[in-house]
Amino acid sequence: MLLPNRTKFRKVRKGKIRGVATSGNYIAYGEYALQAQGHDRITSRQIEAARQAMTRYIKRGGKIWIRIFPHTPVTRKPLDVKMGSGKGNPEFFVAKVRPGTVLFEMQGVTEETAREAMRLASNKLPVKTKFLVKESA
Repeated sequence: MLLPNRTKFRKVRKGKIRGVATSGNYIAYGEYALQAQGHDRITSRQIEAARQAMTRYIKRGGKIWIRIFPHTPVTRKPLDVKMGSGKGNPEFFVAKVRPGTVLFEMQGVTEETAREAMRLASNKLPVKTKFLVKESA
């Protein structure tokens, strides 16, 4: 699972994910990509589940790049705790994703194999996604 080595600030406020992606919204490494169509928080477990689904389908052929990283900690309070008494402890980490962000890239496999692998991965994610093919100029 992906998580930061260390965090300078322990607890982060929730905030809102607004607007479209201005960075990380193009295919940088591979030939095929999975692009987010909505905005949401993707946990490190969901990223790992999607990665495993793709890797298993392509059977160690080709290469996969993960273009998002879960930097943001999410806190939870224990069950049956009264209101007040501060913010809970960090439980897991999420990546905040905007529409247009490229989540995964793939290279070294056929288009139909990549399309099916990305479909399996997108079933593990909480956002709607779109399959992209790099245009050769």
